[in-house]
Amino acid sequence: METKANHVWVGAVTLLLLAALAAFVLWIARLNEGAQHEYDIFFKQSVDGLAKGSQVAYSGVPVGQVKKIELWPKDPKFVRVRIRVDEDVPVTVGTTATIQGSFTGVSDIQLEGAAKGAPPITEPGPEGVPVIPTKPGGLGEILSNAPLLMERLATLTENLNQLLSEENRQSITGILKNTNKMTRDLANATPQVRQTLQELQGTLDQATQTLASFQRVADKADDLLGSEGNSLAVQLRQTLASAQKSMDQLNKTMEHAQPALDQVSQSTLPAAEAAIRDLRATSKALRNVTEKIDEQGAGALLKGQKLPDYKP
Repeated sequence: METKANHVWVGAVTLLLLAALAAFVLWIARLNEGAQHEYDIFFKQSVDGLAKGSQVAYSGVPVGQVKKIELWPKDPKFVRVRIRVDEDVPVTVGTTATIQGSFTGVSDIQLEGAAKGAPPITEPGPEGVPVIPTKPGGLGEILSNAPLLMERLATLTENLNQLLSEENRQSITGILKNTNKMTRDLANATPQVRQTLQELQGTLDQATQTLASFQRVADKADDLLGSEGNSLAVQLRQTLASAQKSMDQLNKTMEHAQPALDQVSQSTLPAAEAAIRDLRATSKALRNVTEKIDEQGAGALLKGQKLPDYKP
């Protein structure tokens, strides 16, 4: 009995020493780790490849580990991931968390987006620790959108098959043949096009010279009409003055012959009055023509009315 009791004491002491050693190791490990902060992250996407103890990195630098992963009892569509990071990690307002997957199947959590001068995230969340908002990650976002991408890829493939149907391929072949033919025809017609352009340039030069010659002729005609028109206006003024002088003499004669005119028969008087009216009309017409020439030049004679013959 005594020997058995000694064995029990030896075993108990050994277990106590092992427990003390384990506690000491844990204390040393925690002492080396330093103080850490815990945060919750609520993912609405798959966390495949993420496990307890997975690495937490900040811009690629390891800063902590995943402590717990579970479906959130309050809303099972979310996966609650609790992480533990070093206290000197700048988890500030604007920091986001993403799941960084790999083709090997192992995933970790990436933190990024801290702004200089932003306040730290300290407000407790629904589980008693601050919450870091999430952002769809690269591979995770691709995997979550894989069904939509596959659907669009299938639609694109179908459209390509329709585009490359036998009828469309024949049409494209015909277009290419016509394009080649048009290119060859254009290359063959290049000398003719060049000659046509040269002839057109020569025609434009001749037209320019013709317009210049016409301008010179027009200037000379204007000078000629101006000089001849002035001479004609002078002659018309002289004729008008002569007609006016004749009319004045006729008026004087009529005044002296008034007693005799009273005895003229009724058949002679109307003829004399008609002659006077014609003379006045002629004088007025000559005056109008003179004024028209002064205002519009000699060219106005080509458009004006014909002058009546002067009959004294």
